[in-house]
Amino acid sequence: MSLVAREENITRAAELLHVTQPTLSRQLMQLEEELGVKLFQRSNHSIRLTEDGMLLRKRAQDIVSLADKTENEFHHKEETVVGEIAIGSGETRNVQSLAEIISRFRKEYPGVRYDLYTANADDIKERLDRGLLDIGLLMEPVDISKYNFVRLEKRERWGVLVRQDSELAQKDIVTPADLVHIPLMLVKRALVQNELANWFGDYYDQIHVIGTYNLINNAAVMVENGIGAALCFKLENAFSNLRFIPLSPAIDTGAVLVWKKN
Repeated sequence: MSLVAREENITRAAELLHVTQPTLSRQLMQLEEELGVKLFQRSNHSIRLTEDGMLLRKRAQDIVSLADKTENEFHHKEETVVGEIAIGSGETRNVQSLAEIISRFRKEYPGVRYDLYTANADDIKERLDRGLLDIGLLMEPVDISKYNFVRLEKRERWGVLVRQDSELAQKDIVTPADLVHIPLMLVKRALVQNELANWFGDYYDQIHVIGTYNLINNAAVMVENGIGAALCFKLENAFSNLRFIPLSPAIDTGAVLVWKKN
């Protein structure tokens, strides 16, 4: 299915799979009948995935990834500790603490490899629940009732990221009233938006939200190009032509290292 989607042509896909075109077409139709959905949008010269088809391809990729991970775990069940630990993390200074933990662990178990995945807390939790990640570094607020966890020491300070030529750039702190007429980019996570709404208070209905983001590096590029300002927490990254200004009253965010119970 993935090959057909990539080639967008059944004849070429059949040639690559070393089967006849009618055989492949019949297999695809049987798959659609079995699932009871339309997986492909067909035309005279091409074939493309429908939304259901894209969902099936994503789930199939997850299944293959999980199967490979499971196979590796069985292959490495021996006295020497080897294998792979899949770790999901947001963009946070607490990655430094995670790196220090891994560095100590590697001295004792040098045969272990690490698969690092960067995303927001909601995405990481979903992958943890599906078994695609072993450990998650999550930024609060986040529901961790399903997980074992260790709370990390560093806390992140929230602020606004603006261009150096912004009217806000000369301020030492930013209040809710300062942001009323500023085009803003907010974090996509609903729990974080609720926390920011509480910070804005009565001003929340007056702010001008132009977009959302899940990783700050992409949002910073938008800010650099004059699209707006981004509400975020302070990172160590040095963004050219940008300035981070803390919020007042202050908002601090903690981080937790989590893994599934049992």
